[in-house]
Amino acid sequence: MKKHIFILLWLLLLYSCTTSKTVVSQNVNLSRYEYASIINNDTYHIPAELMEYEIQLFDAVENSRLKLVSDARIYELSADQQKKLLLVKYGVNVKQEETVVTVNFIDYDTGRPVASCRGAYSSLGVAGASHDIKEAIKRVAKQIAETFS
Repeated sequence: MKKHIFILLWLLLLYSCTTSKTVVSQNVNLSRYEYASIINNDTYHIPAELMEYEIQLFDAVENSRLKLVSDARIYELSADQQKKLLLVKYGVNVKQEETVVTVNFIDYDTGRPVASCRGAYSSLGVAGASHDIKEAIKRVAKQIAETFS
């Protein structure tokens, strides 16, 4: 019985370490940004078998107040619009103990990172990686919505 209680407490402790958060630069006014372009190249690209999750990541950014602009059409924006543009880079890290989805926002004009949203979830391998990724994306979407409301 003590062994089961110890395992349960250990699992609860491990689960509580799974946190979602946002870090915003102290010197940046996020309200000035209006546009976002998700970088979709070989470095920042989810494998084809995970495409459904990439769709959810795009939806997460689109559900904020930011207007999505294709990375191929950035040059069609005026200089003023480009100053209000954020580049978006993302990463997904799946481990049995925790799945983390990170979405980083970078000022197009300066290349300076201005915000980083992190969504984390763990079912400790019980529900499977697919479930954990979906939940981590939901959490990062919430962070994005709160950051760019």
